[in-house]
Amino acid sequence: MNRIYDKTMKWTDTILDRLNWTGDIKNREKKEKVARQIAEKVKDGEVIGIGSGSTSYLALLAIAERVKQEKLSIRGIPTSLEIAMTCSKLNIPLTSLMEYRPDWAFDGADEVDPAGSLIKGRGGAMFKEKLLILSAPKVYIIVDGSKMVERLGSRFPVPVEVFPGAVVYVEQKLREYGAVKVELRPAGGKDGPVITENGNFILDAWFDHIPENMEVKLKSITGIMETGLFIGYDIEVMVS
Repeated sequence: MNRIYDKTMKWTDTILDRLNWTGDIKNREKKEKVARQIAEKVKDGEVIGIGSGSTSYLALLAIAERVKQEKLSIRGIPTSLEIAMTCSKLNIPLTSLMEYRPDWAFDGADEVDPAGSLIKGRGGAMFKEKLLILSAPKVYIIVDGSKMVERLGSRFPVPVEVFPGAVVYVEQKLREYGAVKVELRPAGGKDGPVITENGNFILDAWFDHIPENMEVKLKSITGIMETGLFIGYDIEVMVS
């Protein structure tokens, strides 16, 4: 039987070794600038929460370069399988919130309004992202200027993670709460809808107006596991 490992039993020439970001990264030069700023914050021995999305991915690459050059010892708490696999590729040891509270965390966003409220979740990982943000004493949200908006929900819908059996009920309640359009997010690489890492569906809900209490209102709907609204969180937004 052929095996892909070397004499130290380490897998070699694997899918992880060839893993790259799927799709084009828009505004890459600007994102790489803020990614380098995040990498400069890393200190030896830290546990760092690592968000999802292309900007977080670029920050992870910059961090890995510092780790390699300066022989830093860090651990990462990833918010998605894709980021976890990237950490493995880059030789960044993984841990979890079951073992450590992160020293700090970073993540991206789809929209940021003037008050620092966010819409996140185009990558479908908002549950773990929110859990990480609430767990970390310091959180950096890294974005390029295209993500800044005057009104939350003006460019992107609000992602809502829903228990599959509740999808019709939740759609009805979202419309009662003011959603003008609700869509079941389709998968790109399989037939049918996106399935989150928690085994749920994602509904994308468009609102003409998102009040400050909208996150709390949506979370009160039975069947909603999490939303992509992040309103009133203690974060620092870094814009390239």
